[in-house]
Amino acid sequence: MRRLEGVGLGMGERLFYRKRHRVKGSDEFAAVFAFKVRKSRGAMTVFAMPNGLGEHRLGLSVGRKVGNAVVRGKVKRMIREAFRHERENVPMGADGCGYDLVVAVRRHEPVGLDVWREWFAGAARAAVRVVEKRGESGGVDEK
Repeated sequence: MRRLEGVGLGMGERLFYRKRHRVKGSDEFAAVFAFKVRKSRGAMTVFAMPNGLGEHRLGLSVGRKVGNAVVRGKVKRMIREAFRHERENVPMGADGCGYDLVVAVRRHEPVGLDVWREWFAGAARAAVRVVEKRGESGGVDEK
């Protein structure tokens, strides 16, 4: 694992993005989109849904309109890095559950990591506030 150093990191502090932090599979993406909570900031839209887990998970949706494979790869790396840095600043649910956060990106001019972090943090916090206002709990399959 590569040591990440940068803004806001103390000596020896590491940030991780592991498999358990990913929204995987079309069924999980479809569930987040169907939950219909979304907030936009800049070129980014964040969809949110409680996941019943103790941590947040990230899903990425970067279409071909954003650019070629190189551009899309860079955008994904920037969003993952923004998630690593800002995940602790996104509030947990009232019952301690985390959220599945799916990020969709529109065509845009290139921006730096600080802008991605600002967009992600603002949109994710706003989406979580909407879910909490609705009073929906972390139990994903409540029937």
